[in-house]
Amino acid sequence: MGTGFYKAHGLGNDYLVFEEGDAWTATPDAVGRVCDRWRGPGGDGIVVLLADPSSPATGYPAAPFRLRMFNPDGSEFERSGNGLRVLASYLARRGRVDTQPFSVEVGGDLVTMTVHGSTPPVHDVSVEMGRARVGPAAVALDPAALDPEGRLELPGGERVAVRPVSVGNPHLVVFTPEPTREQLLSWGPALATHRALARGSNVQIAAVVDGHACRALIWERGVGRTSASGTSSCAVAVAAVSAGLVEPGAVTVHMDGGDLSVTVSRRLDVVLRGPVEEVCEGTLTEAFVKALPAA
Repeated sequence: MGTGFYKAHGLGNDYLVFEEGDAWTATPDAVGRVCDRWRGPGGDGIVVLLADPSSPATGYPAAPFRLRMFNPDGSEFERSGNGLRVLASYLARRGRVDTQPFSVEVGGDLVTMTVHGSTPPVHDVSVEMGRARVGPAAVALDPAALDPEGRLELPGGERVAVRPVSVGNPHLVVFTPEPTREQLLSWGPALATHRALARGSNVQIAAVVDGHACRALIWERGVGRTSASGTSSCAVAVAAVSAGLVEPGAVTVHMDGGDLSVTVSRRLDVVLRGPVEEVCEGTLTEAFVKALPAA
């Protein structure tokens, strides 16, 4: 990657954007150091904008923007709704997109995004997340691990009912009358790394507020507790719609960091929309880069 970075957040869920370069390599340890909030720029993850030799330095590319995404623990993941929207704000700030829809390629999928407007430091960004899938196969969950009531057994013997959802990455949604921090800290890490999952999962402890809104607490795979998450918001809305708990259409998902709007069709096509706020731009020093752990 290069040394220059851009930082922004969606409701407190922050990401660092780097462009592909030759200054340092995204080894797990190096990514962890850069994402460290005390020993690096800090963030909930890194979005890498890959080089496109066929594109001019500014303006529109000949092909969709290509991305890779990394968690703070160094693992690479499929996609992040907020990470995508942070990337869109970076492109808008650089004048590389305007208010017309544009596409990015991430995790093997094409995703369409729109920057509806910008009043710096805030950008209004939507992402067409595609069609969600539900059920154990969608998240590579062994169905034999579920009891007849759709519950997974946790260490210690407690059983928790889960609703598996994929919006390009895996999620387990747990509906409860009143989500609590204690539930999140207990169920989140246990479900995220459950032995029945082939690739782990993000976890949401959620409740239906009314026919058009849900409340959610978030535990992200490879990150931990976060104030907000774009794909987690989508997963909660999809789980609620597919279970008949809310009507298809616009669903407001309330999180600790704020609210995101998720539109879910009857066929489970999903559009995520909400604000992104710029934080800073900067450059890793040469000495810092030299000290990053190598492969």
